[in-house]
Amino acid sequence: MSEFPPDSSGRPDPLDSFDEIIEAETTRDPDLAVIEAGSRTLRTQGGAPQADVPGRPEDPEVDRALREAEAELATRWGETKLEPSVSRIAALMDVLGEPQRSYPSIHITGTNGKTSTARMIEALLGAFELRTGRYTSPHVQSITERISLDGAPVSAERFVETYQDIKPYVEMVDGSQEYRLSFFEVLTGMAYAAFADAPVDVAVVEVGMGGSWDATNVIDGDVAVVTPIDLDHTDRLGSTPGEIAGEKAGIIKQGATVIMAQQPVDAAQVLLKKAVEVDATVAREGLEFGVVARRVAVGGQLLTLRGLGGEYPEVYLPLHGAHQAHNAAVALAAVEAFFGVGAQRAESLDPETVRKAFASVASPGRMEVVRRSPTVVLDAAHNPAGARVTAEAVQEAFDFSRLIGVVGASADKNVRGLLEAFEPIFAEIVVTQNSSHRAMDADELAALAVEVFGEDRVQVEPRLPDALEAAITLAEEEGEFSGGGVLVTGSVITVGEARLLLGRG
Repeated sequence: MSEFPPDSSGRPDPLDSFDEIIEAETTRDPDLAVIEAGSRTLRTQGGAPQADVPGRPEDPEVDRALREAEAELATRWGETKLEPSVSRIAALMDVLGEPQRSYPSIHITGTNGKTSTARMIEALLGAFELRTGRYTSPHVQSITERISLDGAPVSAERFVETYQDIKPYVEMVDGSQEYRLSFFEVLTGMAYAAFADAPVDVAVVEVGMGGSWDATNVIDGDVAVVTPIDLDHTDRLGSTPGEIAGEKAGIIKQGATVIMAQQPVDAAQVLLKKAVEVDATVAREGLEFGVVARRVAVGGQLLTLRGLGGEYPEVYLPLHGAHQAHNAAVALAAVEAFFGVGAQRAESLDPETVRKAFASVASPGRMEVVRRSPTVVLDAAHNPAGARVTAEAVQEAFDFSRLIGVVGASADKNVRGLLEAFEPIFAEIVVTQNSSHRAMDADELAALAVEVFGEDRVQVEPRLPDALEAAITLAEEEGEFSGGGVLVTGSVITVGEARLLLGRG
């Protein structure tokens, strides 16, 4: 029996039937059968705890050096200004001696869930005593979070050293290209160089955007992971899941193993077609692996996962929401595939090691509780799909009698769709803006919020500290034991700044 108690709220246990998942998957468009007929399918015959988000360095000299590096990086194209090509990052890799070729890698794309899935994969690999490098974006509070070794962000000193080491090569490439290397391209180069220098046994790499022309795509991932695809960055990636999948399929390389989360039909078609073209092996959530059962538990959920090598019962995951359970299934399948389970090996991974790894997982800024009385939850949902799963997770994991939203969004996102997803669960909403130049103006956001929520449910506080104070006050209106709560969301930047203000990091 599990040491984690079942949900005591009186609600039925939220169980996902694996058979039902399979039935849903097999009722898809019959045209998929043509694609799948030519695709090999992966079937079986027969870590250390995550570090918290780092704050500023305590040593003044180190802090100064880090700020100088950040300032220099900030002079480059930001992450939202792109030129669809890998020519510059390929040139940088060439002059650095192709560091990304010195270790195997697991490459992750998709619309939502990439960072959480990367963290789970990292924890699993670490628990099996492999030295890991993880590259994710964007960061919650510190730029050093983006590059992790052995489950923890690199130190500020190491970040600065890595930057200084590759800086002459970056400047050499800058001088030979039409455009200078971008902020994201330089960081990608730093990550690949740091992993080679460590050295790591395996790199876990999250794309920045898309796949085909993403700067990370100078690696040939042994395992390509595709988390759920939905509409985001439509101005750059496409206006349908299928079009977006066309870009994301670019990480699927010759002979790789593809771990595919449940997808819209048109996205699945594109991904499977690409797998056929490059003779990749495919494992699909709901068919070759998936969530057999899950139950809400204290601080997270208790799962039974079906992997490529069999079932893993009694897996405690200290993260909330059905979406995180599905991320866990994807992460487990990715690590099994990396170890050859289902291909070279028929047996499952050691269940106790798997349980230990998942129990250690943390994902800062993803359904993260940072305060009690009232409870304040941070979640970095920034598009409608992410907002929908967050709304479901909040309702499942918490018994709030009154939930106040604090929302600060980026202007280039589908903000109306995000607000509409949260409207059913927010009693009131406090709109604000973060410090980013991409932030939507608070008054503009308020105008949208009034259309969605009605004027009586919207409060405007342009400064985030004031917005947090106002939301906490609203949550406390019914008294200390009323069960009110606050959800801060809308942007990774908003969540990171709120995290600092609330004393984390």
